[in-house]
Amino acid sequence: MLRLRATLSAIAPGTALRDGLERILRGRTGALIVLGSDRLVDSICTGGFTLDVPFTATGLRELAKMDGAIIIDRDITKITRAAVHLMPDPSIHTDETGTRHRTADRVARQTGIPVISVSQSMQIIAAYVGESRHVIEGSAQILSRANQALATLERYKLRLDEVSATLSALEIEDLVTVRDVAVVAQRLEMVTRIASEIEDYVLELGTDGRLLSLQLEELVTGVDQERELVVRDYLPSGRRSKGPEATLARIEALSATDLVDPAAASRALGLGDHLDGAVAPRGYRLLAKVPRLPPAVVERLVDHFDTLQKLLSAGVDDLQAVEGVGELRARSVREGLSRLAESSILERYV
Repeated sequence: MLRLRATLSAIAPGTALRDGLERILRGRTGALIVLGSDRLVDSICTGGFTLDVPFTATGLRELAKMDGAIIIDRDITKITRAAVHLMPDPSIHTDETGTRHRTADRVARQTGIPVISVSQSMQIIAAYVGESRHVIEGSAQILSRANQALATLERYKLRLDEVSATLSALEIEDLVTVRDVAVVAQRLEMVTRIASEIEDYVLELGTDGRLLSLQLEELVTGVDQERELVVRDYLPSGRRSKGPEATLARIEALSATDLVDPAAASRALGLGDHLDGAVAPRGYRLLAKVPRLPPAVVERLVDHFDTLQKLLSAGVDDLQAVEGVGELRARSVREGLSRLAESSILERYV
């Protein structure tokens, strides 16, 4: 997957390679391009000639007029060979039928090096990376799908903000149930998955995806931190030694069907199947909203008081008893938690 993403980034709009590929499409001459070379690639190459010249889009276009493959270095800075006949292992399975696509697929599978095929008749660009085949679409098509995904993300983020605010109010009132936590975890994971899909579109769009990237960043800022804080707040005592990573991995592994089931989300969180059961937060989420509070101090406060309710009822003197919390910081924490409590209650009931 990482190799495919790196390849898509190398051929995104705005790159010299993409410029060359589009020139080939406009010229209706097709091409077979290998993005790298090693001993294995050399062993399946016959004929052609060595160039070792700087890579340019126009040079790629001119060389594509000849039969045979073009070999480019991994950094796409030089064209090393041209008019090469590739002879991959014919026993390698491929579902491709055209000669150029079949060769590209087998070379990618055999060598592990990305291969790009430009179809002369179908006017499409296909990238072969390992066992994956990805058709490169135009920016207009990708942007259309990306904008639909972005609209979905905006709706999901709005709903996430609502359930997150409700959870904060319930935490302060000590009325949180397993269902409330599961719903927030669901929404956080849904937003994360849609954002990941849009990130792929941004990658493919290259310079054409700058505005989309800014919109995405604005919508998902803080979501990753919120996911971790929710898990840490409600992590069962038996799982705290392993940290939140294992729980986050279980949530990420949920199928799309299981993700919309609060019970499945609850089980992934380690909170069981009793959705109406009461749970108590430890205070990570609310303390993260207190300005200028170092993570180490947050950790000590949570370890000392253990639950949010004890933290909310603690006075300045009680807070000062925690290592690293002096009088000024204790007052800051006390005032910060009081303001958060008041605003959360007002948002819920007004």
